[in-house]
Amino acid sequence: MDNAKLSRRESLGLGAVAIGAATIPALAQGARSSNPNFVTKIDFKNPIWNRDTYARMDGELDVSKQKVSRINGKVYGVRDHEKVRPLFIMDGFSVVRTIRLPDGNFRRLLKEMVFYRDIETGKIMETWHNPYTNEDVKVVPIANDPYNYDIRDTKPQPPSYGGLNKETRKPEPFLLNWTDGPDGTLILETGIDLFYPAALQPDKWPREAAGTMNRVSEHFLFFVKRKDVENPRLTALPVTGSWSRITPWLPWMLMGQAPGFINYFASFGTMTNGLAGLPADMIAAAKAINPGFLEAPKEDYGPSLSSLENYIKTQKPAPVPPGWTPPVPPGAK
Repeated sequence: MDNAKLSRRESLGLGAVAIGAATIPALAQGARSSNPNFVTKIDFKNPIWNRDTYARMDGELDVSKQKVSRINGKVYGVRDHEKVRPLFIMDGFSVVRTIRLPDGNFRRLLKEMVFYRDIETGKIMETWHNPYTNEDVKVVPIANDPYNYDIRDTKPQPPSYGGLNKETRKPEPFLLNWTDGPDGTLILETGIDLFYPAALQPDKWPREAAGTMNRVSEHFLFFVKRKDVENPRLTALPVTGSWSRITPWLPWMLMGQAPGFINYFASFGTMTNGLAGLPADMIAAAKAINPGFLEAPKEDYGPSLSSLENYIKTQKPAPVPPGWTPPVPPGAK
């Protein structure tokens, strides 16, 4: 069965067709007054069932509520001529609100934050010692507001990232890659592989830019209980899963166009008790940046960008020391 190619923000995000913010209050009122209609009979070959189930997994169909998810794992550096190196811990959350569109499809409204923790102490870092360059650098957490996208009965278009990614695909039914798992579970596998022009270009961002193009791949496994999927009272489905991402060196690492890349490996899941289930230091760190990150959007706005594009909005190019060159692995020619 063909994979629908969903990215992490589709899975924890894709902005395809925007709707006017003025339509949302009416939609919200309608969602509160009656239980949203959705298909619960499991049918892997039905695009409506796939759409409705994915919307319940990825969000909350009761627009009066927000769904909170957490993601946690390790971030690794990958270079030739040496073993893969664990660098730090990633720990983050998303808040999402889902609205019904006039055509019956869904629009998910998302904010997300990811902090980086010291791999030894577990403390959220403000600075990090880069072992590749032997310098201390300022850590820039992921703070995406918003990352909105449609969940439709047709496969989503690849993310445009403000027009940088020009890739498109022909409309196809929204059929996902499901399998039956053990102990009454369903397993969903998704993934996306992208190669598009980078927002951070080396001529303006010599220390932050990994090159003129971004190569990004994300792959997921979702686990959900069949009995939950079949339960018409559940407007949101509890879900757990795993996520991996291949991405260029993070800009704040100041690696320039050094050979190598970053690999994320993480688990994620629904916080059934909402924000109360998140660590206190994460809540405090989010509030220090902007308390608004603790509440999902109530209206549609944009653009929807990833952290690689948002970096330009909050940061400035780092000074280039005299004689600086990007680090290379030992043994590299």
